[in-house]
Amino acid sequence: QVQLVESGGGLVQAGGSLRLSCAASGSRFSINAMGWYRQAPGKQRELVARISSGGSTNYVDSVKGRFTISRDNAKNTVYLQMNSLKPEDTAVYYCTEYSSSWYGAPRYWGQGTQVTVSS
Repeated sequence: QVQLVESGGGLVQAGGSLRLSCAASGSRFSINAMGWYRQAPGKQRELVARISSGGSTNYVDSVKGRFTISRDNAKNTVYLQMNSLKPEDTAVYYCTEYSSSWYGAPRYWGQGTQVTVSS
């Protein structure tokens, strides 16, 4: 049974930083791509960033240069470092795991962690 457990969300002022973590268990973490999605109130869920098993990364334009996704295969953990946060980054952030590559929809989802950025 695959489990993805996010942590690190919270309330931060605009311009601040947060680091989200996602601990995976029960999957072949090291060979699967991982991703972070977010959903703001009244908006559709969107892909924020993803990382392949080999470390290649991909970001939505709105977070490029501010967010960094990384992974530690020894710890089965993926991270999202978020800097220069803006109020429009406020959302529930979800960790996801793909079946092998990141093409197609993620197979597994975490429960989500709330990020709130105050102006």
